Amino acid sequence: MTRLIIRRVLWTVPVILLVILMTFLLMRQIEGNPFRHSERAIPESIQRNLEAKYGLDDPWYVQYVRYVRDVATFDLGPSLVLRNRDVNDIVREHFPPSLELGALAMLFALVFGIPLGLLAALRANKWPDYSAMVVANVGFAVPSFLVATLLIYFFAVRWGDIFDVPTSGWDTWQSKILPTIALGLGPMAYFARLTRGSVLETLQQDYIRTARAKGLRRRRVVVVHTLRNSLIPVVTAAGPILGFLITGSFVIEQIFAIPGIGRYYVTAVTARDYSVVMGLTVLLAMIVIIANMVVDILYGILDPRTREAR
Repeated sequence: MTRLIIRRVLWTVPVILLVILMTFLLMRQIEGNPFRHSERAIPESIQRNLEAKYGLDDPWYVQYVRYVRDVATFDLGPSLVLRNRDVNDIVREHFPPSLELGALAMLFALVFGIPLGLLAALRANKWPDYSAMVVANVGFAVPSFLVATLLIYFFAVRWGDIFDVPTSGWDTWQSKILPTIALGLGPMAYFARLTRGSVLETLQQDYIRTARAKGLRRRRVVVVHTLRNSLIPVVTAAGPILGFLITGSFVIEQIFAIPGIGRYYVTAVTARDYSVVMGLTVLLAMIVIIANMVVDILYGILDPRTREAR
C-alpha cells in the first residue's frame, strides 16, 4: 500500500508541471493588455516599465521557470490589474466559500445519492425503484442554474412566509442550504444511478450467493459484501466530481451572490489579468489532481487486488 501511495504522489509532479506549462502557453496566446483600463493606449515608456516590473519582458522560458519556482513556494504572484493585491490574497479571502460550497454539495450528493441507489437496487422493478429513478433522472437532466432558479422562486416567492431561507450570501447555515442543493442535485442523481447499477451487478456474483447460502443475515450480506464492492465505481467517479463541484460552482456563486473565487476568475479573464487566471487555474487543477490521487489510494484500499496492477 505504501508503494501505491508513493507512486501516485510522484505521478502528480509531472502532471502539475504539464498543467502549468499548458496554462502558461495558452495565456500567452490571449491578445490584449492588462495594464490598459480604457480605450486610450498608455505611453510606450510606461508600458515598458510595467513589463519590466512584472518580468513580462523576459523570454517565455525564463518566465515559465520563474513561475514554476514561485508555485513551488506557494507564491502565485501579484495581480496585474488589482493594484497592491496578490493572487494569494485573493485565494485566501475568496476561495474558502467556494471550497466549502463544493464540499457541502459533495456531502449532499453522497449522503442522499448512495442510499437512494441502494434502495432502488434492493427493490428492483418495484415502486421504490421506480420512484428513486424518477428522482435521479430528473436531478440528472435538469441543469444546476435552473434548479437554483426554481429554488429561489419557490422558497423566496411562493413559500417565503413559511420557509425563512436566505437566497443570497454565505454568512449563516441557512444561507448555505439552497446553494448546496442546487449544486449537489446533479451529482446526487449520478451517484444514485451508479450505485443502483453497481449493486445490481454485485448481487449476481457467486460470492453473494455463497454468503446467502451460508445463512448470513441479509443486512450483513448487503453492508459487508455487497455495498463495499459496489462502492468502487462510486469512489472512482467521486474524485473528478469533487473537482468539478469545487471548480465549477461559478454560476451558482453568481446566482446566490456567494463571495467565492468564481467572480474573480471570470473578471480576471475579461481583464487579461494573466497572473490571476494562471494562479487560479493551477490551483483548481491541483485540487482535481489531488482528488484523483486520493481516489486511486481509496481504490487500492477497497480492492486490494488492484494495488500491484496500479
